[in-house]
Amino acid sequence: MHQPMLALLYRLARYGLLTALLAGSALASSEKEFRVAVIGSSPPMSYIDENGKLTGFNIEMGHALCEAMQTRCDFQLVPLGKVVDTVAAGEMDFAVVSLLATPERRKKVLFSKPYYRSLSIWLGKPELPPGSPKATAAAVTGSAQARYLETVGWKMHAVASHTEIPAALAAGKANAAVVPMLTALPLLHDDSVRSLGLESTILSDPLLTGDVCISINPKRVDLVERINSAIDQIKRDGRFDRINTKFLPFRLQ
Repeated sequence: MHQPMLALLYRLARYGLLTALLAGSALASSEKEFRVAVIGSSPPMSYIDENGKLTGFNIEMGHALCEAMQTRCDFQLVPLGKVVDTVAAGEMDFAVVSLLATPERRKKVLFSKPYYRSLSIWLGKPELPPGSPKATAAAVTGSAQARYLETVGWKMHAVASHTEIPAALAAGKANAAVVPMLTALPLLHDDSVRSLGLESTILSDPLLTGDVCISINPKRVDLVERINSAIDQIKRDGRFDRINTKFLPFRLQ
């Protein structure tokens, strides 16, 4: 080893810095990239654009979190109905999927602090108010909206993703829909949905309103504080607001 390098190592050792330096290097090299569950069919939150690129509010939010944590992340598409169980089984480290932190889900996975609050919207014709016995509402399997419909006993047509709702409405398989507020926006601008004359009604039931959090592998307790700190950082440095403005016409709270 060259003399200058030996001298540097000697000085580092004298001040107790060599051990810390080597430990930090070992940590960086030993930490694998995080496996991040996302969905690809819920515009404007997460979707595949015309160029085949995975994008949307939650996708860029996920990238910002990984940058703030200074780690690499591998984004993997998972059906919404399987996200919680996939994370709970340890197949993913965390998920950025706009999940409400419900008591039922808290039994299976850990949750970060909230990064925004969500409402749910009923879309239906004026003669079909929420809960109408003549209404069959489309909802995504595994969503809080689908569980709500099952709980209150309203008729439901289950779909695999939000992008399937327009086709279900056009085909008459459903004549209403219950969706997250942020999903309702693009649906109401879809030509096939707009032609149906649907109106939107906010559903204020606590089962459909609440904090949206990052769901975390229950064995990765260490990630909770890291993700919480990353959320604080990207809100503080303006990245959250920039992502918000890019994909949504109003500011999330």
